[in-house]
Amino acid sequence: MTHSDVLIIGAGLSGLHAAGLLIDAYDVRVLEARERPGGRALSHAFANGDTVDLGGQWVGPGQDRLYALIKALGARTYPLWDEGDHLVAFSGRLRRYRGTIPSLPLHVLLDLNRLLARFEAMAKQLDPARPWAHPKATEWDRQTVGEFMARTGFTARAREMFAIAIGAVYCAEPHELSLLHALFYARAGRSLEALISVTGGAQQDRVHGDMGGLARAMADGLGGAVIYGAPVQALCWSDEGVSAQTPAGTFTARRAILALPPNQALGIRFDPPVPPTRDALWRRMPAGACIKCVAQYDRPFWREAGLSGQSVGGPAPVRVTFDNTQAGREAGQLLGFIEGDEARIWSGRDPMERRAAVLDSFAAVFGDAARHPLDYADQDWTAEPYTRGCYAAIMGPGVWTSLGARLRDPIGPIHVAGTETARDGYGYFEGALEAAERAADEVRAALNPPK
Repeated sequence: MTHSDVLIIGAGLSGLHAAGLLIDAYDVRVLEARERPGGRALSHAFANGDTVDLGGQWVGPGQDRLYALIKALGARTYPLWDEGDHLVAFSGRLRRYRGTIPSLPLHVLLDLNRLLARFEAMAKQLDPARPWAHPKATEWDRQTVGEFMARTGFTARAREMFAIAIGAVYCAEPHELSLLHALFYARAGRSLEALISVTGGAQQDRVHGDMGGLARAMADGLGGAVIYGAPVQALCWSDEGVSAQTPAGTFTARRAILALPPNQALGIRFDPPVPPTRDALWRRMPAGACIKCVAQYDRPFWREAGLSGQSVGGPAPVRVTFDNTQAGREAGQLLGFIEGDEARIWSGRDPMERRAAVLDSFAAVFGDAARHPLDYADQDWTAEPYTRGCYAAIMGPGVWTSLGARLRDPIGPIHVAGTETARDGYGYFEGALEAAERAADEVRAALNPPK
């Protein structure tokens, strides 16, 4: 049995950051189920040595904590390729456009702009620390995003484009999402426009060495404090402290930080059980569904046609693409996401069948050359043990207003972190860091109460 001051459960960016904030003053142990750090940060190496993030990868304006961490670890960023024309598939044709909003017939464009403007105006009204406290919170939490779209959008095409944006941000279908949750998520990330934008938005920059490399550097900086292959199976707690049972042994501490997605917290046997409201909340916070797909080519051939590599609305299973080419590398990379219902359809399918379907989607937008990559990789996050979904947990109707006020409350000596408890940057690594800072502050106050 190993005793420490603080146990941190989960070595994603939130758990690692919390450990880094506490380790100079306390004896800290980080228990990680996997044999690697990073959680939803995952690097992959292609056969030629080029690398790619198959998990979260971007950082953009407003994500000050993440930029500061990147700088502190000696890493550098570079911009995602955002030059040339974007493509939108509309009525069986491909249209070129610049900027964030696709080129559409005027009546569709006006309708889409009205949808976006109405959504943004509502989101701006929320306090992301207390979304349930808004005067219209109950009204907005009773309806889905799909119902909002049906009421606000007049044209099927505008609703389709809005639904693609929703899928790209939340990895869920409009009918699954509480409108209040969608508004909160956008507000916590500055705005929906910021979350779907490249330059000036959440997709602006990437990290040399990848986010997976950043996580490894964070873990290395903790020395031997991170214990891998140690999924917590049971967590006993009382006013005196906690005891975590794992295949790697039993670990005790005065306080703990639970830095896991809600669906993974449900896999731990708590003794005594967590309060019924917390259990009910976690059970109503399923993860979004996402498969991240990257094809590598001998060169970014789409640039020769004046294209940015960004597209929206192409044929399923991929509806959104980006030029993911590494800075300073000759080989090009096309990135596409399979999200929501399509991710659930394709999860567990034969990998070669899924690869062919993804390349067909790429080819429908960028031509037959897209069917012949040098290499290919994808990551089905719905099937990933200890994650079971991405980018983050979603909430359906009624969850925020009935249970959300308990989201960040400690459970006795157990504090909660992870991006799903963030007030700023929910669903992003920025949110993981913000939640870690809050939880670390709570631990310090509990271990060193003012006299």
